[in-house]
Amino acid sequence: MPFPDERRPVAVVDHRATWAEEFTLLAGLLRRALGELPVAVDHVGSTSVPGLPAKDCLDVQVRMNALDEAREVALLAAIGFRCRPEPWNRSETVGGTVCRKLVFAPPPGARACNVHLRENGGPNARYALLFRDYLRAAEPARRAWGAFKRRLAASVPDLLDYGRIKAPATDILMAGAERWAAETGWSPGAGEGVVAP
Repeated sequence: MPFPDERRPVAVVDHRATWAEEFTLLAGLLRRALGELPVAVDHVGSTSVPGLPAKDCLDVQVRMNALDEAREVALLAAIGFRCRPEPWNRSETVGGTVCRKLVFAPPPGARACNVHLRENGGPNARYALLFRDYLRAAEPARRAWGAFKRRLAASVPDLLDYGRIKAPATDILMAGAERWAAETGWSPGAGEGVVAP
């Protein structure tokens, strides 16, 4: 759920080249705040896929060897990031496996983003990287996904409702991504992430 300062109707816009640059700045900020804890910081989600329409909200995945909620909340709170309190922002199920995570909102007035802390090598970290890499590689799927999101946002501008409808469609998209991964031998390597020093 968005914090009060984040509440606005869902709007899906054309891909912006500036998203990659904004990710790099945000990744640097997170790396400085978290020190040597991250294994990698990845640009994930729709804004990480050139040519894909998206909400103007960056998704950042910070891969960690282990999550320590009290530690991470304190480190990110020191730079104004707010831990999202809902249960679904503490865990997610991927392929039948319940995975831990923490999701943070930016400081009020800062660039819209969601910062997802996940355990490195976990199914949910792999899922985020596969989503990105599949849509980068599969132009027909990218076009179809973008068109779907535009239609959905136009008819369902409430973020919670938008997310509830998009979730099962994402499962269908990811079934195609899994086939693509098997056919191409894809694996979630270091990828395009900004690797922590």
